[in-house]
Amino acid sequence: MRLSVNIDHFATLREARKSKVPEPVLAALLAEQAGASGIVCHIRGDRRHIRERDLRLLRQSIKTKLNIEMAATEEMKKIALDIIPDTVSLVPEEEHEITTQGGLDVIKNKERMAPHIRSLQQKRIKVSIFVDPSEEQIKTCAELNVDLIEINTGRYADLEAGAERNKAEKEIANAAKTAHKLGLEVHAGHGLDYWNIRPIAAIQEIKEFSIGFAIIARSSIVGIEKAVKDMLHLLE
Repeated sequence: MRLSVNIDHFATLREARKSKVPEPVLAALLAEQAGASGIVCHIRGDRRHIRERDLRLLRQSIKTKLNIEMAATEEMKKIALDIIPDTVSLVPEEEHEITTQGGLDVIKNKERMAPHIRSLQQKRIKVSIFVDPSEEQIKTCAELNVDLIEINTGRYADLEAGAERNKAEKEIANAAKTAHKLGLEVHAGHGLDYWNIRPIAAIQEIKEFSIGFAIIARSSIVGIEKAVKDMLHLLE
């Protein structure tokens, strides 16, 4: 089971004071040393945390793989084609949201997204889509010939233990099975933490998790390397 660490909120802390610290690239390198299989970051239109400077330094520095989350816009496509990350994850983006709200509506945006995806893949960039655990949405992802998907675990993560969370867990498991049968590599993430990860980690079709806030919150107390190792221990 692989873990990619999202470093956005190290940059959030830096931007809170318009400072030079903490350095998100250093956090990424320490996460790698602790066993992370990849680094994830989200460059938003308002540049609230990650900036182009961070992407260039990450591309030059990290030894595992770089996954950049971004909206499917022309502005972001130009950035991706300049940086050439290993993976681009296409996500929905609203101007005033605190964090990503729900998966991308692939069915609604299929025609617009098709050439966007091809242009990235022509540069040997893998394309992922952040998608809700919906069979129809996942089938549309497969029709677009993306390389992988990331199943949105946000609804599951927001629920307390009980029948509703069990139902959400089952939806994620079924979505992962559907994606796997369609030949898609399956990742998952959003809202996962040290208390709710285990049931989702037991879903065999999911090969990688993208986790950010929970790890960064813990790292503020115990350090990034221990926070990453603690999560890896749960995944194992």
